Amino acid sequence: MAAEAMGLRERKKRQTALRIYRTAIALFAEKGFEAVSVQEIADAAEVSKMTVFNYFGSKEDLVFRPMVEHFSDAARAVRERAPGESAVDAVRRQFMEMIKGRDPSIGLHGEPTRRIREVIMATPALKERAYVESEKGARALADLLAEETGDATLALIAAATLTAARNALVEEHFRRIVGGETADQVAADAAERAHRAFDLVAKGLHGYAVKA
Repeated sequence: MAAEAMGLRERKKRQTALRIYRTAIALFAEKGFEAVSVQEIADAAEVSKMTVFNYFGSKEDLVFRPMVEHFSDAARAVRERAPGESAVDAVRRQFMEMIKGRDPSIGLHGEPTRRIREVIMATPALKERAYVESEKGARALADLLAEETGDATLALIAAATLTAARNALVEEHFRRIVGGETADQVAADAAERAHRAFDLVAKGLHGYAVKA
């Protein structure tokens, strides 16, 4: 019974967080990030201002909290790769799985993802944070590769190359959706484009950081 009650509380907490998040994104998209106050978000979501801060910490977190972990996706793929798998193959495999699952973090989830990106691109402070978070993810990958291979310079080059490939693919997804294509249309050839991109990267990083 206690476990059942705990499960219900957790579901309610997740539902509250999702309601606050969706409300915030809708208001940011309609009025602009800077023009919307946390109190306005709280009122629209029918919670207190303190509840918003309890769930998200800051106004910027209302945009970034659900996506922050994805900036380290490439590092996670390399860290968790199987013996015999190279860094490139690990990042490729993960990206292909994300395409198959239509992961929102790579821009294949249609309207909600597009709106979030538009809010970020229209707000200098959010653009700067997105850049910082992306750099932190690339640095995490570089540090991991440097630790494995013992060569910090090549690790930085490899991490930058892999990060750039992923970013370019995601940017293409968003560009096409903003241009009027549906998420289904973009997803239809996403795997083919990703394979071409990682094939190009693999030519330069062939045999690099193969896990023992």
